[in-house]
Amino acid sequence: MASIPDPGIVRDARRLVVKVGSSSLTGPRGGLDGFRVQAVASTLARRAMDGVEIVLVSSGAIAAGMGPLGLTRRPKDLATQQAAASAGQGVLLSAYANAFTMHGVKVGQVLLTADDMHRRSHYVNASRTLERLLELEILPIINENDTVATDEIRFGDNDRLAALVAHLVSADALLLLSDVDALYDGHPSTPGTHRIRHVASAAQIADVDVSAHGSQVGTGGMATKVAAAQMATAEGIGVLLTSAEQMTAAFAGDDVGTLFTPTGTRSPARRRWLAHATAATGRVVLDAGAVEAVVRHQTSLLPVGITRVDGRFAAGDTVDLCDPEGHVVARGLVGYDAQELRPLVGRRLDRAGGLRNGAPAPRPVVRRDDLVVLGPGTLPIP
Repeated sequence: MASIPDPGIVRDARRLVVKVGSSSLTGPRGGLDGFRVQAVASTLARRAMDGVEIVLVSSGAIAAGMGPLGLTRRPKDLATQQAAASAGQGVLLSAYANAFTMHGVKVGQVLLTADDMHRRSHYVNASRTLERLLELEILPIINENDTVATDEIRFGDNDRLAALVAHLVSADALLLLSDVDALYDGHPSTPGTHRIRHVASAAQIADVDVSAHGSQVGTGGMATKVAAAQMATAEGIGVLLTSAEQMTAAFAGDDVGTLFTPTGTRSPARRRWLAHATAATGRVVLDAGAVEAVVRHQTSLLPVGITRVDGRFAAGDTVDLCDPEGHVVARGLVGYDAQELRPLVGRRLDRAGGLRNGAPAPRPVVRRDDLVVLGPGTLPIP
């Protein structure tokens, strides 16, 4: 039997992103549980005092706002969710600030939307802000800005946000804390079900059912956590999935939870952003020869290798590059508007004189510097 890698990935990390779900911070009735917040903050504060740089991605704003609004269940409509987040965000931050201050740790709040990640300038600014907070020995507490995020620009769950933040700060490891202590090969309550201690590839858990939904106060289930882990490991970041109750054991390097070991190596920041944080506004289908050139040789994409253009996009937007069967193989910043590109499909350009009638000199559809090949676990969580 293959040996299990050293579970000390969290213990040894010098820069760590920790994600805490709503269910780990709330009581039986759904409201914020101050004792649970203090327990999380106390454990993280001790690590911070030991010199570990910690970035906390915390759910719980909507759950914290349920009490002030008199709600007993997480609201389903967007307007009430935003109202609950507005009422709860201050409550959540105040609880964290008080808990961390008791240990001499200062905190700062950072609210993000998916749109902040999609836009390159916002992404870079968020990175600079987080780096400066860490330099100033301030522990950033990050949450999705639920008060303004719409369905079109939501992360969907803070698991994905945590993976993107791990990319953003070049973390050594990502710790995903939930109300479930690990990934299992079946429902945890079913007799004969076993904990999956180590995941080395997506293929290893292809038959594992991760379709269960999240709790009544959260939005995520095991599927979002596994997808987030794959996003992080694709960039060389190890991930440990366990429960908040096992956090101390995780920091001690004990064999708890499920360890996801890296499947790829860390790519340059711009390529990380393009591969994981952007949202494609269209699709360009390639023939087999173009797929070979783009994927294996990572050359620029020219019109001659394109068979179809789908969607409406402008020059500079992000598009997915697909093989003849429609599978996404790469992503890039397109050099043409969709309307401008469609007449060029399949055409071999004359580099000397353009197409005809004084047309401008040809340019690549996607330049190689604006293109990233996508592997398993790379695409954003649906």
